[in-house]
Amino acid sequence: MPNPAPSYDVDRIRARIPALAGGTAFFDGPGGTQTPDLVAQAVADALTHPLSNRGRTTAAERNADDIVAQARAAGADLLGAEPAGIVFGRSATELTFSVARTLARDWGPGDEVVVTRLDHDANVRPWVTYAERTGATVRWAEFDPATGALAPDDVLRHVTDATRVVAVTGASNLIGTRPDVAAIGADLASSDALLYVDGVHLTAHTPVDVVALGVDFYVCSPYKFLGPHLGMLAASPALLETLRPDKLRPATDVVPERFELGTLPYELLAGVTAAIDVLADLVPGDEGSLSRRERIVRSMSVLESYEDGLRDRLRAGLEQIEGLRLFGHAPRRTPTELFELEAVASSDVHAALAARGVNAPAGSFYAIEAADWLGLGAPGAVRAGMAPYTNVDDVDRLIDGIREIAAASR
Repeated sequence: MPNPAPSYDVDRIRARIPALAGGTAFFDGPGGTQTPDLVAQAVADALTHPLSNRGRTTAAERNADDIVAQARAAGADLLGAEPAGIVFGRSATELTFSVARTLARDWGPGDEVVVTRLDHDANVRPWVTYAERTGATVRWAEFDPATGALAPDDVLRHVTDATRVVAVTGASNLIGTRPDVAAIGADLASSDALLYVDGVHLTAHTPVDVVALGVDFYVCSPYKFLGPHLGMLAASPALLETLRPDKLRPATDVVPERFELGTLPYELLAGVTAAIDVLADLVPGDEGSLSRRERIVRSMSVLESYEDGLRDRLRAGLEQIEGLRLFGHAPRRTPTELFELEAVASSDVHAALAARGVNAPAGSFYAIEAADWLGLGAPGAVRAGMAPYTNVDDVDRLIDGIREIAAASR
């Protein structure tokens, strides 16, 4: 008989999150998750052991060098990539600007880039900025505001022989809807256009395989999946070898180091490895027989199913509240909901929930094109996102809080 699908033990991960001891229900994970003790300890251990610039002569040099190698290996396991194609930077925004600046050296009038209205501005503004500077043309892919869906054809209809880059989100950080990146990647495989995917919101909620997705660049942020604040980019080493980013004269030209400006934050990289190990261990067992990549895929698949159940519970509860409007109805989505109350400013809803010990912020969350397209503008709406430590009680507290706020406004 087949083995039953493993279940998700949310209490197990909750026991590893010190911030939960205060009793707050955190729905602000799309902006940054709470940190497990194992991640904090890895950061502290890196800082309190001998540490210096990388090398292999002294213990301090070896510690730094090993931390970087371990973080690249962990990042590759998380994304289905190669360690030599993992680049670290200050943030996903910084990494995207760096790639855009490098690619734009070869752009000029007659070249085109495709961006979408669904994306966080970090995957819009770098491409728009360098297109404007080089005379390239920007083409905008627009999503359905009624459903929040961005279909492959919504993107691909803008691709021509002149397209140099297609920049698309793996999942909207504002409304949670997920374009079919694999379908876009498959269509672009025979073209010269490069596919740049913002996976910041997607990576926290589902297994990722950059090869299967057919992407050329995939960027994400470890602090959205239990890790420290920095950015991580995956690309094939062969592709990276073709690019010549700005760098200091004595800095190495080796890939991927040629893309990393200055000394890496070793302590944060130690935290990245620890966070990815935590994700791999969300569903324990078979540690000796499964690779870390296999354990990540298993854990993230179980987590995705668990979070989908919480999202369904939240949406069902919110749909019963009079005067509440939900955004993003496409079935392909992450466990993220955006909503507003017709009689209460979203900023006031945020504050009223916070007073009840429920963190669900309001705004456009830098997805300003999407917020404008939905008619929300900069004030945006209230966003509630699940994380590996979210439980049923958290969801019910949020629903009850919104119901009380709505009732008080009538």
